[in-house]
Amino acid sequence: MRTTDFSKAPPLAQAGAMFVGATRYRGPHSIFVLSFTWFRMVRQMKRLPGYRWHTVYWQWPFTLGTIAFFHDRDALLKFARTKHHRDLMCWITDHGTRNATGGYIRLYTAEESGYSNGVWRAEGDTMAHIERYTALSAETEGPAVHRQAQP
Repeated sequence: MRTTDFSKAPPLAQAGAMFVGATRYRGPHSIFVLSFTWFRMVRQMKRLPGYRWHTVYWQWPFTLGTIAFFHDRDALLKFARTKHHRDLMCWITDHGTRNATGGYIRLYTAEESGYSNGVWRAEGDTMAHIERYTALSAETEGPAVHRQAQP
């Protein structure tokens, strides 16, 4: 069901801001050196009040990326100002392409409303589908949700 109350949902669902980023490192040596700052930075990030969840992804040959969720944009930006994050970003960028050859960061903000069912629904624990799909940008109302008849 559509909702704006995610108070019973897992921490990830309560996040209002998401960070997506990746860095293409120079090679195995750079990734090895990265680990010394990386683990301290993650430990620090997890202790911040607005932290919700994160994961790391890898792309061949030397790209490591992070997807991280925070309570809101301010919590995400406060993390960006922490010592270990600043040290890591300086190490990546201060020496030209000695440690990395490219990178990007994108920040996303969650819409106020979403969907929840069952035990994660703050308004009750029912499992139910929505009656109409969410309208697209060119629609004033979404089409009805059709369910197949049960045999």
